[in-house]
Amino acid sequence: MTGNRKALSMGQKDVHPVEEADHGQRTEVMRIPGLIDLQVNGFNGVDFSGEDLTKADFTRACRELLNAGTTAFLPTLITSPAAIYERSLPVIAKVIAGQEFQERVPGIHLEGPFLSPVEGARGAHNPEWIRKPDVTYLERLITLAEGRVRLLTLAADQDGAEELARWATSRGVTVSLGHHMADEGDLERLVAVGAKALTHLGNGAPALLPRHQNPIWAGLANDDLSAMVIADGHHLPAALLKSIIRAKSPERSIVVSDASPLAGLAPGEYDSMGAKVRLEANGKLYNPATGYMAGSSATILTCANHLASLGIVSPGELIRMCFYNPLRLIGISPSRIPLGERLLLDVKNRRIFQEQNPAVIR
Repeated sequence: MTGNRKALSMGQKDVHPVEEADHGQRTEVMRIPGLIDLQVNGFNGVDFSGEDLTKADFTRACRELLNAGTTAFLPTLITSPAAIYERSLPVIAKVIAGQEFQERVPGIHLEGPFLSPVEGARGAHNPEWIRKPDVTYLERLITLAEGRVRLLTLAADQDGAEELARWATSRGVTVSLGHHMADEGDLERLVAVGAKALTHLGNGAPALLPRHQNPIWAGLANDDLSAMVIADGHHLPAALLKSIIRAKSPERSIVVSDASPLAGLAPGEYDSMGAKVRLEANGKLYNPATGYMAGSSATILTCANHLASLGIVSPGELIRMCFYNPLRLIGISPSRIPLGERLLLDVKNRRIFQEQNPAVIR
């Protein structure tokens, strides 16, 4: 990008009118603090829940994801057999404890194994590996992760969910609710013992639901739970994404990618999470046998750009949903997150991009 820039003030953000040399048009560019992703299952062929995960592969995936516009993220392990947890959690814990990643990969998200086994509600999680809520087992997983579990996704409608949520919260783990058929009462009981959020609201549910009594309506109506949403353009239609944000407000909405290990790869047929999945050219990733989504092929940058393109939130609201809100949920001060690649928001064209030449803006 070329042309003269003069920095203007917009609250705490810098806005730069830019004259595009090729078109002679002026726009405004806002420097944004970053993009935080609380749900990343893998990247560029590396599966964080894979049976052969190595330190080298995990390190490579982290570097590539951070270079692709993600400022900080939580590697996410989906429901897995015990052997996978015993292998992968120590690998991830040791890598993120190092100086290179300790602030940009500030913990681990366990999405499972304490989920509903109901078809549809379990999503792409293997029912053979789903467990009843079990404090002893969660304690074992946290020990394997060297105490670095930051976020736990738990089904609110399972027996023992309250006890597990209370225990996890007492250990500094943020509890989010999802992959369930929970009603209003289930959510209220879990809020009472510390639950703070809903994992990918609008997904992780059967394709057909009762018209009025269902976990999506219950989640929308609960003002104590923030909503994480997968804004990749495939998991949620624009009307539903808008409705969730309007019901929850931007202050209680958090954008996640739910990036799968196939994010960053070319379209095609793949084996993922124990099933055959299809990645289409438009980025849609799904299980053709069930029709259910199989994670996302997007990064948080892709998701932020999709949300920006819809024009349903302001620049400030977009930044809150993609940076400040996720950090607040997991109890991390924004001041702890180092700036990665410079990210700029083209306000007029509703587009976020990485600054390739940091010297251009002073």
